[in-house]
Amino acid sequence: MPSIIDKTVFGEPSRGLALVYLCGALLLAGQQGYYVIVEGATPFYAGLFLIAGMALSGIAESLPKPRRRAAGVLRLTALVVLVSMFVIMIVTPELLTN
Repeated sequence: MPSIIDKTVFGEPSRGLALVYLCGALLLAGQQGYYVIVEGATPFYAGLFLIAGMALSGIAESLPKPRRRAAGVLRLTALVVLVSMFVIMIVTPELLTN
């Protein structure tokens, strides 16, 4: 009997979800780029973590169905990136907020 982790992490990728994640990462990257390049603001490092996490999730969801193990590894990597942002926010928030 497969566990819930096997079904969730190593399940079949979803094309619709891939589009949502990749478009979200692209919108966040565009917003970050606009404020840094045009407005001359300092980069918001928490946003960079979000962009990386969403892009990794989007790539994981856009892989073909037989590549479920690779998709699972990318999903776990995205989770590590987002959890590390959360831990940094709790331990030393000045690293993310400038």
